[in-house]
Amino acid sequence: MQLFNHLPKKSLLCTIAFVISAVVYSQDYKLDNNTSFMKIEGTSSLHDWHIDVEKQTGNLVLEQSETISVKEINLTVESESLKSGKSRMDKNTYKALETDDYKKITFKLIKTSEIKKLSDNTYELIGTGELTIVGNTKEVTMSLKLELKDGKVLLSGKNEIKMTDFGVEPPTALLGTIKTGDAITISYKSTFKIK
Repeated sequence: MQLFNHLPKKSLLCTIAFVISAVVYSQDYKLDNNTSFMKIEGTSSLHDWHIDVEKQTGNLVLEQSETISVKEINLTVESESLKSGKSRMDKNTYKALETDDYKKITFKLIKTSEIKKLSDNTYELIGTGELTIVGNTKEVTMSLKLELKDGKVLLSGKNEIKMTDFGVEPPTALLGTIKTGDAITISYKSTFKIK
């Protein structure tokens, strides 16, 4: 503290207050699979369909000071944990996703372009990330809702992608008479807890 002995008390207090206010609090959260939800929806020439994701892992790093910033979001989905409740549809899905060679689908946030405060603990985040499916990685931009609640981070959103953008041939059935639409919608409500 000798460094500060020559400063007037008022200046010393201002300096300490400035240092404290500049402290950034960083926290790493882990995705809780049991309380998280992800669904993939699409269309076909016969009817609309959906598949639920049963196994996902990930983490989120949040920095808080006077504002918040999201430094990391990493998500991994086990490809064969996609379940429709229909074994034939699941088989066609796994074939399209080449699950013998590609066991996982991953997402990694690479930048945040905007964070808008909606209420005391709720924010809208616009970010860009790398989505990897069957070994093909593409940048996707998405709008997410982030809520801080009871020591947890709740992340939710809905995004549309095209399967062919990732080299995935939309599945067919009954010798090609039933065709799946190229566009799919991914909806999610993820819960992250402190590690």
